[in-house]
Amino acid sequence: MKKILVLFSYLLHPIFIPLFGALIYLFGADSYLESLPKYLLLAQIVLITIFIPLTMLYFLRAMGKVDSIMVSQASQRKIPMLVQIFLMLLLLAKSVTFSALTELFFFYLGGVLSALLAFIFLFSKVKVSIHTLAVSSLTVFVIALSIHNNTNLIYLIALLILFNGLVASSRLVMKAHTSKELLMGFAIGIFPQVALLRFWL
Repeated sequence: MKKILVLFSYLLHPIFIPLFGALIYLFGADSYLESLPKYLLLAQIVLITIFIPLTMLYFLRAMGKVDSIMVSQASQRKIPMLVQIFLMLLLLAKSVTFSALTELFFFYLGGVLSALLAFIFLFSKVKVSIHTLAVSSLTVFVIALSIHNNTNLIYLIALLILFNGLVASSRLVMKAHTSKELLMGFAIGIFPQVALLRFWL
């Protein structure tokens, strides 16, 4: 059971959440984009939010700046988080724009705000759980998307709620976070998403 729980920390790693959100937005709900633009957009998202950050993490690990892809030490998180925030802002400026992809734009913007809050906490040596932050923000986005498009995503929402619990349990089993850090992650993931709903829901 422990090995299964640990698996969720990797499958639902925060680095994959922007892609999951885009996949649900483009294919799991009503979307006006044609097939080719969808796949081009996904390619950009994979490059900017997964490939470049992973390359940077492996480089930092080779330099001895981080211990693993999980970046377990609070002091090691500042550079990866700053780079991730910059890349997300670049994506919002060039590809996932307000005028073209409004719903996805605000999901990503909420993610940036959450990441900034988590980054600020690092200066107080508080290691907010980025895993619970990411999964909870995705859950709010899917619930709002279901309401916005009047689309029945109840099974997906139920699955995401289950994933929230599994990810939190996984982080506890791995002794990566305290219960307080997990709860802070949930709160910081949820609140920006909820605050931005008034602009698109």
